[in-house]
Amino acid sequence: MLLDGEEWRRRFAEIKREAWRLETLPQYLVPQEAEDFSAFREGRPLAPHTASSYTERVSRQRAEGKYNGRVHIVQRPLSEYLQFEFARYYRAHAQAGDDIRILDVTDRTNPLEGIQDFWMFDRTEVVLMNYEEDGRQINREVFEGDVSPFIEYQRIAVAESVPFEEYVNGGHRA
Repeated sequence: MLLDGEEWRRRFAEIKREAWRLETLPQYLVPQEAEDFSAFREGRPLAPHTASSYTERVSRQRAEGKYNGRVHIVQRPLSEYLQFEFARYYRAHAQAGDDIRILDVTDRTNPLEGIQDFWMFDRTEVVLMNYEEDGRQINREVFEGDVSPFIEYQRIAVAESVPFEEYVNGGHRA
Protein backbone atom coordinates (compact mmCIF):
# COMPACT_ATOMS: atom_id res chain seq x y z
CA MET A 1 0.00 0.00 0.00
CA LEU A 2 1.32 3.43 -0.95
CA LEU A 3 1.00 6.30 1.53
CA ASP A 4 0.37 9.95 0.86
CA GLY A 5 -1.44 12.93 2.27
CA GLU A 6 -3.52 12.42 5.38
CA GLU A 7 -2.70 8.70 5.69
CA TRP A 8 1.00 9.58 5.83
CA ARG A 9 0.58 12.44 8.32
CA ARG A 10 -1.57 10.24 10.55
CA ARG A 11 1.36 7.82 11.05
CA PHE A 12 3.27 10.57 12.87
CA ALA A 13 0.31 12.02 14.75
CA GLU A 14 -0.74 8.66 16.16
CA ILE A 15 2.55 7.19 17.40
CA LYS A 16 2.24 5.60 20.81
CA ARG A 17 5.96 5.45 21.62
CA GLU A 18 8.27 6.07 18.68
CA ALA A 19 8.81 7.27 15.13
CA TRP A 20 12.26 6.44 13.78
CA ARG A 21 13.99 6.89 10.43
CA LEU A 22 17.04 5.58 8.61
CA GLU A 23 18.41 8.02 6.04
CA THR A 24 20.97 6.71 3.57
CA LEU A 25 21.23 9.25 0.75
CA PRO A 26 23.65 12.17 0.35
CA GLN A 27 20.85 14.28 -1.15
CA TYR A 28 17.08 14.54 -1.06
CA LEU A 29 15.38 16.68 -3.68
CA VAL A 30 12.48 18.18 -1.76
CA PRO A 31 10.47 20.78 -3.71
CA GLN A 32 9.66 22.77 -0.54
CA GLU A 33 13.40 23.18 0.14
CA ALA A 34 14.45 24.23 -3.36
CA GLU A 35 14.53 27.98 -2.74
CA ASP A 36 16.44 27.74 0.55
CA PHE A 37 18.84 25.16 -0.89
CA SER A 38 19.53 27.39 -3.86
CA ALA A 39 20.23 30.33 -1.54
CA PHE A 40 22.57 28.15 0.54
CA ARG A 41 24.46 26.99 -2.57
CA GLU A 42 24.87 30.59 -3.71
CA GLY A 43 26.17 31.65 -0.29
CA ARG A 44 23.19 33.88 0.42
CA PRO A 45 22.11 34.09 4.07
CA LEU A 46 19.20 31.91 5.11
CA ALA A 47 16.42 33.28 7.25
CA PRO A 48 16.54 31.75 10.73
CA HIS A 49 14.67 28.46 10.91
CA THR A 50 11.40 29.06 12.69
CA ALA A 51 9.06 26.58 14.30
CA SER A 52 7.38 24.26 11.85
CA SER A 53 4.63 21.71 12.15
CA TYR A 54 7.42 19.11 12.37
CA THR A 55 9.31 20.76 15.24
CA GLU A 56 6.08 21.56 17.06
CA ARG A 57 4.94 17.93 16.81
CA VAL A 58 8.32 16.56 17.91
CA SER A 59 8.43 18.94 20.87
CA ARG A 60 4.87 18.07 21.92
CA GLN A 61 5.45 14.34 21.56
CA ARG A 62 8.72 14.55 23.48
CA ALA A 63 6.85 16.27 26.34
CA GLU A 64 4.38 13.34 26.22
CA GLY A 65 7.26 10.88 26.62
CA LYS A 66 7.31 9.80 22.98
CA TYR A 67 10.50 9.39 20.97
CA ASN A 68 11.38 10.73 17.52
CA GLY A 69 14.74 9.80 16.10
CA ARG A 70 16.81 9.13 13.03
CA VAL A 71 20.23 8.03 11.92
CA HIS A 72 21.71 9.48 8.75
CA ILE A 73 24.49 7.50 7.09
CA VAL A 74 27.07 9.91 5.64
CA GLN A 75 30.42 9.94 3.95
CA ARG A 76 32.91 12.83 3.88
CA PRO A 77 33.22 15.15 2.23
CA LEU A 78 29.60 15.94 2.99
CA SER A 79 27.48 16.76 -0.03
CA GLU A 80 26.23 20.32 -0.40
CA TYR A 81 22.78 19.04 0.45
CA LEU A 82 23.95 17.44 3.71
CA GLN A 83 25.75 20.64 4.68
CA PHE A 84 22.51 22.50 4.02
CA GLU A 85 20.39 19.95 5.91
CA PHE A 86 22.71 20.03 8.91
CA ALA A 87 22.67 23.84 9.04
CA ARG A 88 19.04 24.44 8.13
CA TYR A 89 17.13 21.61 9.77
CA TYR A 90 19.08 19.27 12.00
CA ARG A 91 19.99 21.83 14.67
CA ALA A 92 16.39 23.06 14.96
CA HIS A 93 15.00 19.52 14.92
CA ALA A 94 17.45 18.38 17.60
CA GLN A 95 16.53 21.37 19.77
CA ALA A 96 12.87 20.34 19.44
CA GLY A 97 13.72 16.87 20.77
CA ASP A 98 14.46 14.85 17.62
CA ASP A 99 17.25 12.38 18.47
CA ILE A 100 19.42 12.83 15.37
CA ARG A 101 22.48 10.64 15.03
CA ILE A 102 25.16 10.40 12.35
CA LEU A 103 26.80 7.20 11.13
CA ASP A 104 29.92 8.27 9.22
CA VAL A 105 31.21 5.48 6.98
CA THR A 106 34.06 7.44 5.40
CA ASP A 107 36.83 5.27 6.83
CA ARG A 108 34.94 2.08 7.51
CA THR A 109 32.57 -0.47 6.10
CA ASN A 110 28.92 0.56 6.11
CA PRO A 111 27.21 -1.89 8.49
CA LEU A 112 23.89 -1.23 6.72
CA GLU A 113 25.10 -1.35 3.12
CA GLY A 114 22.18 -1.92 0.76
CA ILE A 115 19.47 -1.06 3.30
CA GLN A 116 17.10 1.56 1.94
CA ASP A 117 15.57 4.54 3.70
CA PHE A 118 12.61 3.74 5.92
CA TRP A 119 10.45 5.04 8.72
CA MET A 120 9.42 2.72 11.54
CA PHE A 121 6.45 3.49 13.77
CA ASP A 122 6.21 1.96 17.24
CA ARG A 123 8.38 -0.90 16.01
CA THR A 124 5.26 -2.44 14.50
CA GLU A 125 5.00 -0.77 11.09
CA VAL A 126 7.66 0.04 8.52
CA VAL A 127 7.24 2.44 5.62
CA LEU A 128 9.82 2.10 2.86
CA MET A 129 10.93 5.41 1.42
CA ASN A 130 11.53 4.89 -2.30
CA TYR A 131 13.82 7.37 -4.09
CA GLU A 132 15.38 7.89 -7.47
CA GLU A 133 19.18 7.77 -7.43
CA ASP A 134 19.32 11.59 -7.35
CA GLY A 135 17.21 11.79 -4.18
CA ARG A 136 13.86 12.54 -5.79
CA GLN A 137 11.13 10.68 -3.91
CA ILE A 138 9.17 8.09 -5.88
CA ASN A 139 6.73 7.04 -3.17
CA ARG A 140 6.20 5.72 0.35
CA GLU A 141 5.22 2.10 0.66
CA VAL A 142 3.96 0.20 3.69
CA PHE A 143 6.17 -2.84 4.18
CA GLU A 144 4.15 -6.04 4.23
CA GLY A 145 6.10 -8.52 6.31
CA ASP A 146 8.09 -9.20 9.45
CA VAL A 147 9.47 -5.93 10.89
CA SER A 148 12.12 -7.65 13.06
CA PRO A 149 14.94 -7.08 10.51
CA PHE A 150 14.16 -3.35 10.63
CA ILE A 151 14.33 -3.36 14.42
CA GLU A 152 17.79 -4.90 14.05
CA TYR A 153 18.77 -2.26 11.46
CA GLN A 154 17.73 0.39 13.96
CA ARG A 155 19.77 -1.25 16.72
CA ILE A 156 22.86 -1.38 14.51
CA ALA A 157 22.40 2.20 13.25
CA VAL A 158 22.06 3.62 16.76
CA ALA A 159 24.94 1.55 18.16
CA GLU A 160 27.29 2.55 15.33
CA SER A 161 26.41 6.27 15.21
CA VAL A 162 27.04 9.36 17.31
CA PRO A 163 24.68 12.18 18.31
CA PHE A 164 24.44 14.96 15.72
CA GLU A 165 25.93 17.66 17.98
CA GLU A 166 28.85 15.41 18.88
CA TYR A 167 29.46 14.75 15.20
CA VAL A 168 29.48 18.41 14.12
CA ASN A 169 31.43 19.50 17.20
CA GLY A 170 33.96 16.70 16.90
CA GLY A 171 35.82 17.99 13.88
CA HIS A 172 33.35 16.82 11.24
CA ARG A 173 31.88 20.21 10.51
CA ALA A 174 29.07 20.56 8.05
